[in-house]
Amino acid sequence: MPTRQGWTIAVSAVVAIVVGRVFGIVELFVIGAALAIAVVLAVLVVQLFRPRLHIHRWVHPSMLTVGDSGRVDLSIENRSSVRTPRVSLVEPVGNASSARLTIASLGAGQHVDAGYRVPAQRRGVLVIGPTTLERRDLLGLAADTTLAAPATEVTVAPQTIDVPMPSLGNGVLGRHLLALAQRTGVGEFHSLRDYVAGDEPRSIHWRASARSEELKVRQHEAQGVRRCIVVLDRDRASYPDPVDDASADVFERAITVAASIAISAERSGLTTRFVTGGDIDLRGPEVATHALERLARIETGPAIDEIERDPGEGLGLVVVVTSRPDRPAWRQHDRNADPTLTRIGVFTAPGGASTGRLGVDASTIDEFRQQWHRLAGTRGMTRELTTSGDRA
Repeated sequence: MPTRQGWTIAVSAVVAIVVGRVFGIVELFVIGAALAIAVVLAVLVVQLFRPRLHIHRWVHPSMLTVGDSGRVDLSIENRSSVRTPRVSLVEPVGNASSARLTIASLGAGQHVDAGYRVPAQRRGVLVIGPTTLERRDLLGLAADTTLAAPATEVTVAPQTIDVPMPSLGNGVLGRHLLALAQRTGVGEFHSLRDYVAGDEPRSIHWRASARSEELKVRQHEAQGVRRCIVVLDRDRASYPDPVDDASADVFERAITVAASIAISAERSGLTTRFVTGGDIDLRGPEVATHALERLARIETGPAIDEIERDPGEGLGLVVVVTSRPDRPAWRQHDRNADPTLTRIGVFTAPGGASTGRLGVDASTIDEFRQQWHRLAGTRGMTRELTTSGDRA
């Protein structure tokens, strides 16, 4: 097809031929004919001498995190028996940008490697390609575009922050867990002691109590946290359309918090589970990786149904991430009957934090960090996690 410059020359050629014919000006007629022939020859050249290039694309890493940058490597090989002309390679990167590379002439069987960086600016699916080759003649009068490689989808996971998991006796949450372990008898059997108000009835040793005037309960050696359930509320009613900048990122912060806790819990060696609306209940190995893949694409949607009882053993955390404490996702999980699970609420709407000891204000990411460190009783960490690190 003629380029814009080619169309301009073609129109000028027609005008020159017409004027030369009408007024009998031979010179104009000759100039117009020459211009027309130049455009036709340019079109024939780009159509007949199309490059036969094979292009293979690699994206590293296979999943990006918001704030990271990946790399696209291209291997370009001439599979024809003749030398290829000089061409331009164009790859769309997302909806707003593209990469353009100039490929020099390659002999038969030759190949060249090229690459460029790809910034991950927002979570979702980043589409790279399809790749096209643009061939132009020397005068720039005609161009031909050929599809050279299909598109590749790259998952961009939400930003994650490394948060410490609690240890018994440290911080508000650690002291609560230590008392819970002693009261419920979670851990290895250590000895018997007298019953005190608040002990779980299931920890009573009835045979020993029958031989004593006081009820006896099993004293266990306290163990640390063994499991973590991350519950993300994605109910549309919990995240109404934002009316100002302060409320615009309430759902995005919820995604960041849920992803951060899931990946931090798994890296700490806890048995991790991720639950959200739409019957999404992820368990087993690589839970955090699968959760990040889901969270990259997730939008507001259905509310959370009744959560199936967790079959795990030992002390556990249930971290419910929602906008406010009056939302059904938070109230619903208050009916949890497992005494070994401790419920923590993380609330992302401005002014929506719970006043309870185990509530976390996540109206900003910095506030979430500080509140979580208060619970865990550990020194604050600000390092952001990336998918190109040690998660592989």
